[in-house]
Amino acid sequence: MNPPLIPADLLAKSDKILFIAHLALGDYTYLQNCFAAFARAYPHLKLHLWVDEVRRTADAAQWPHLKKNVLYDWLAACDFIDRVYDQNYSPALFQASIQDARREQYPIVVSLATLRPHFYAHLAREISPDGFVTGFKKPLGFGLHRYFSYRKLDASMDPDPADRSAAPHISDVYAGWFRQLANVDIPPSGRIPFVHIPERYIDGARAKLAEWGFAGRQGKLVFINPFAKTRKRCWPVERVAELITTMRAQPEWRDACFIVNAVPQEINNVKAMLAERQLDRTELFSANENFFQLPAMLAQCDLIVSVETAVMHLANAVGVPVVALMRQKTPEWAPVDKANSTVITADQRRDWVKAIPVQAVMHALA
Repeated sequence: MNPPLIPADLLAKSDKILFIAHLALGDYTYLQNCFAAFARAYPHLKLHLWVDEVRRTADAAQWPHLKKNVLYDWLAACDFIDRVYDQNYSPALFQASIQDARREQYPIVVSLATLRPHFYAHLAREISPDGFVTGFKKPLGFGLHRYFSYRKLDASMDPDPADRSAAPHISDVYAGWFRQLANVDIPPSGRIPFVHIPERYIDGARAKLAEWGFAGRQGKLVFINPFAKTRKRCWPVERVAELITTMRAQPEWRDACFIVNAVPQEINNVKAMLAERQLDRTELFSANENFFQLPAMLAQCDLIVSVETAVMHLANAVGVPVVALMRQKTPEWAPVDKANSTVITADQRRDWVKAIPVQAVMHALA
């Protein structure tokens, strides 16, 4: 086994470590396994996490939205993470968080930021002037500022896998990082996403199903998520209505109940679609209070149909079969649990998710 990037004696004598990352729900769905494995391997180290807000802005109108990131609900419930820096969505809060982190005098800081790694190399050293700092290093390209930023690292690694021809899953890439960093071995079976849902949210999901009249249903419960953060990964709501109608025409789905997931800015659009199509046994859902509302509802379902976003990964975490609608460009982000996942990709590499027809989903279900 190769020596770890972080010296073994430093790992043994240190009392805490700070990881810096820019995280979305999908990222953490797989990185959670890595942090948990690291915590098991080094139980004497307190694990702190800096979640950087890449949308940081001086526009105060944006702050309430940025402050309420559902990922923070999940992180707060993880017992292997001792502290989370999540207040850096404004320039002033960013500087305050840096000063707060400097007072911790971290002996080890690890940047897992793949976007602008030179910026985060600089940030890591600013937080820990005298500690051991490691992170990613990409080809310099243009600009001496990148050269000087990378010089602040005591050690570095390439964020991309050495063997690109192997087309590894993102969970394999993340596991490779932690193997290099600290000789933490995460076997394939340990890379399946997981989520521990507090009982009150499970009870809440069951109460909502009862409110909708779904508790005593005869058919299956299907969750459809057509929305992602970018248009390239979204499916038209009209296609959702067509899918529900087409499924209901099949004997095995005739008595099915449907839940359509909507992000806050699309709720009115989905409501209008449901009203216009007069789809019975079909309800609108949005996890607008707490992250755990989402996996709690997913866990109640028999089937999940989702575009390429966190929902399809959380489907694996709760063990519910998923049909994932994806572009060809991101195969490394397909759901990792192949036994419970069916992936449908758009025909052409340049196609967006909206190019996937309803019949492709029906063919997969058949």
